[in-house]
Amino acid sequence: MVTTPEVTQRQLRAFVVLAEELHFGRAAARLHVSQPALSVAIQQLEKALRVALLTRSTRSVILTPAGEEFLTNLAPALVAVDSALDLARSWAEGTRGRLRLGYLIGAGLERLPKLLREFSDAYPDIRVETFEYDFSDPSAGLASGEVDIALLRPPLEVKNLRFLEISQEGWVACLPADHRLVHRKSLRLREILGEPIVAAPQSAGSWRDYWLAQEFREERPANIAAEAATFEAEFTAVAQGKGISITVATAALYYQRPGIVFVPIVDAPPCSVSLAWPQRGLEPAAARFVKLARASADL
Repeated sequence: MVTTPEVTQRQLRAFVVLAEELHFGRAAARLHVSQPALSVAIQQLEKALRVALLTRSTRSVILTPAGEEFLTNLAPALVAVDSALDLARSWAEGTRGRLRLGYLIGAGLERLPKLLREFSDAYPDIRVETFEYDFSDPSAGLASGEVDIALLRPPLEVKNLRFLEISQEGWVACLPADHRLVHRKSLRLREILGEPIVAAPQSAGSWRDYWLAQEFREERPANIAAEAATFEAEFTAVAQGKGISITVATAALYYQRPGIVFVPIVDAPPCSVSLAWPQRGLEPAAARFVKLARASADL
């Protein structure tokens, strides 16, 4: 079987430049190659195509009819190839692509919208898809692999993650409006550990225990009055008098309503709001988001 020599992009681009210049010296200079190398490339192309594309003389270079038609079709095709290559490079560089961002409800309420606006302004060709997760999945989609990166509140039971802390928040107690402690300006944890409490779903694992303040209970179990997967359900249960809850300070700003009162807890360590992603690494677009978030966190 007779094999046909392979046509290369280098040969095709050499032909286009030579067809534009119709002069080996000028074309070679544009291509940054020697005239003999250019001549060899054109000969190889003609051999592969089995047709003469040029008529050469000591004084001129003229396209053959086949060469003219070949150029007419080839030039826009190479433009399309260049455009496709540029698109692929922009994906590799993280200036174009898709970013799947999960976030836990209530996490980063003051920071996430600003980060998303800044990222969209800086990288308009990256499509950002955001997914909200409730307390039943405090990993905000990382555990299932549904997202590339997530904004959440540690701790998590998911292994092999990296974290970038965005901010910290204090703890508050959410109390029914008729609770005996609602008139206090602040509370200590020991004053509320005996209260019935609204908990996150059991699927939240160690995150549920964290917001039950389990580490401060000296192995005494919490009195679980109800479970809630969202702030709405949590604070509705508290307003109904089923129990109290322990939550973040920003909840007092964004979820205030009749029937509940938020009181700061002064002796609880602050909780972290963090970006998290798999330790194995990030896709380029997600890496760009982390870089922007890190710069914003350092301000």
